[in-house]
Amino acid sequence: MAVPTSFDHHSTGYSLQRAYWLAQACDLAYKSRDVIEDRARVWGFDQVRHHETRFRPPFPLEDTQAYTLAGDHMILTAFRGTEPAQIKDWLSDATTPPRPGPAGTGWVHYGFAEALESIFPQVKDTLAELRTNGQKVYFTGHSLGGALAMLAGARMYLEEPRLAADGVYTYGQPRTCDRELAKAYNKGFGGRMYRFVNNNDIVPQLPPEPAFTHVQALRYIDSHGRLHDSMPPLGRLMDRPQGMTADTFAPAADGIRDHFMHNYIAVLEKNLSDD
Repeated sequence: MAVPTSFDHHSTGYSLQRAYWLAQACDLAYKSRDVIEDRARVWGFDQVRHHETRFRPPFPLEDTQAYTLAGDHMILTAFRGTEPAQIKDWLSDATTPPRPGPAGTGWVHYGFAEALESIFPQVKDTLAELRTNGQKVYFTGHSLGGALAMLAGARMYLEEPRLAADGVYTYGQPRTCDRELAKAYNKGFGGRMYRFVNNNDIVPQLPPEPAFTHVQALRYIDSHGRLHDSMPPLGRLMDRPQGMTADTFAPAADGIRDHFMHNYIAVLEKNLSDD
């Protein structure tokens, strides 16, 4: 299968091409407003909304950003992640008590909940405004943005069912919630959530268990760049050392290197070309 050259607005369910395009949308979230709007036109979306807020909760984040693109058949909201230098800061804050989850279901990481809350009303109002034609709705995000996309999906599903997303794709998402919310999410959102993890990416391994956990639907990229629809914990444990040997001079850097969004895009391109 060749790497697609145009954004597919029509396919439903999981597809590798959809994963590739939503990864591109995650990367776009790090760009300026002008670049986002130019790319939206190229991708065939005729409406763009930007969501941004600045705040200072007791958590090392200063702002939250996302954008929404809307067309006749699809609406996409992409949440921006954070710079690699900040990863350690916002994931190390495990001492703050978690917040109650959506609709009082389970608990979520305090910082992620606060970051989403700062723009969630904007996102919800935008979806209500733009979803005029029964368009499919997708949430996506990389790193911190993956946590926000997952939580936005949970909030819509549990609190605003009429705006529930048709799919959530995350890349390098940290652990975000407790087991109770993960269980409810897995039960009601099965077949719509896809969580991509690139080999030794350090971010999905944080914050620490057992306080926080992951939702299901793992899509694992092994040390050779092959994408697996599932990978048991033992298989991942055995694969990780192989990734660390890829750079003889800096094996410890593999966890950061595997986290970069451009590396997720590169391995998805490889899998599309090899398919």
